[in-house]
Amino acid sequence: MRILLSVCATAFSFLVPLSGWAQPQEMSDCASCHEDISKAYTSGVHGQAVKNGNAGAPDCAMCHADAHNDAKTAWRPSSQEFRKAVPDTCGMCHSEIAEQFKISVHGKAVEQGIRQAPICTDCHGEHNIISPKKIDSPVNAANIRETCARCHGDVRLTRRFGLPADRITSFDSSFHGLAAKSGSQTVANCSSCHGVHNILPSADEKSTVNAKNLPATCGKCHAGAGSRFSLGTIHIAEGKQEPEGLRWVRLAYLFLIPGVIGFMVLHNGADWIRKFRMLRIQGIPHSSLHSAHGEGEIRMLPMERLQHILLAVSFIVLAWTGFALKYPDEWWARPLLLWETTKTVRGVVHRAAAVVFMAVTLLHLCTLIFSKTLRHHWTEMFPRVQDVRETVMNFLYLLGLTKHKPAISSHSYIEKMEYWAVVWGAIVMILTGLLLWGNGLALRYIPKPWLDILNSIHFYEALLATLAIVVWHFYFVIFDPEVYPMDTAWMTGKSIRKRGNN
Repeated sequence: MRILLSVCATAFSFLVPLSGWAQPQEMSDCASCHEDISKAYTSGVHGQAVKNGNAGAPDCAMCHADAHNDAKTAWRPSSQEFRKAVPDTCGMCHSEIAEQFKISVHGKAVEQGIRQAPICTDCHGEHNIISPKKIDSPVNAANIRETCARCHGDVRLTRRFGLPADRITSFDSSFHGLAAKSGSQTVANCSSCHGVHNILPSADEKSTVNAKNLPATCGKCHAGAGSRFSLGTIHIAEGKQEPEGLRWVRLAYLFLIPGVIGFMVLHNGADWIRKFRMLRIQGIPHSSLHSAHGEGEIRMLPMERLQHILLAVSFIVLAWTGFALKYPDEWWARPLLLWETTKTVRGVVHRAAAVVFMAVTLLHLCTLIFSKTLRHHWTEMFPRVQDVRETVMNFLYLLGLTKHKPAISSHSYIEKMEYWAVVWGAIVMILTGLLLWGNGLALRYIPKPWLDILNSIHFYEALLATLAIVVWHFYFVIFDPEVYPMDTAWMTGKSIRKRGNN
């Protein structure tokens, strides 16, 4: 009986560590002094493997050897000797990955003795190494940008080693960077293009970002990209390195937007001040500016009102979802991004609104072709020579440079400027939007710098249109004292504004 108990005890002591019921003796010894490190190790993939019975999983001794008794292994973790040995240590189990790392830009830098060069533990962690599939891992798709930015976003490091200083900022401003910032888990990140362990300089023909290999690299997401034209510069930042065409587009809108919106603010501000003085200081009754409800002239026919409603809804949704991509941290963007980690809600809603916007545009064109009544009403929006005179004279009057208010046409320059701005904006936004939507197909037939220019035009045109709606349209249909609190033409077809008071 005593012999049987001895055999059972021996078997139990052998099975306990394999089943994870107890730590190996060397782990217990290390934990007595390195408690925090022991806890971190236990929560990592290596510690979990040991717990699940994997006797071959690395433990303290495998990586650190006998650091207390062997002087050769007593290197400090911060020392160059220790850092240089880490890839070989990890390579004992991950041999194929270690070989890839050694021929990469990072591996070669480590071999040359560059202390700042990243090693395995800089990216994956040291003791609490977490699976890349888990969100807490520094090499999870959601965290790759921050992990790479530790070095490539460090101004001192980029200056010291002659690295491009704009790689992180240019990524952040790209579609990929903006989508990643909003929470997308599927959009391309640094490793999607540059590789993981096998990162090579772009000049190397084996590099995934070499000019010859870019079509294949980008083609993983954008089939056929670069098949006809060179893809050109990928990281684009404002300044000297941006393509010439892109720089001219940006400069043009930087003059156009302040000029146009500035004119609108000056025009409408002067109009409001004059009417405020007339109503509040001179005491003219507010009712004198209005026609009686139901007695105003017809401004919008039923079909035009339907088009206006559809246009307004689609435009508001497009602006909201579009700017949410550009400014994902703003409070008004956050509701759209709640599900962005699993579903591209923002993108789907944006494209659905774009379909409605294009349908309204097509409907408007068809009604002008097939409806004589609508076509006749539409001719009133044709620009005429007298519009120029009315614009100049009324603007001078609003600024106080002339004393007498000029006669203004029923459909004045105010409505015509807005209508034709919508027409122009719709053409630009639809054309650029379709090419950006079908970017994979577009990259087959046009160079990438052209697509970057279209993307810039799409954004700036959206910004100009949104500001124009707020400053110009909202003033004349809501905030203008002649119609406040609202011109009802878009609902009833009849305006409360007296004819000729535009």
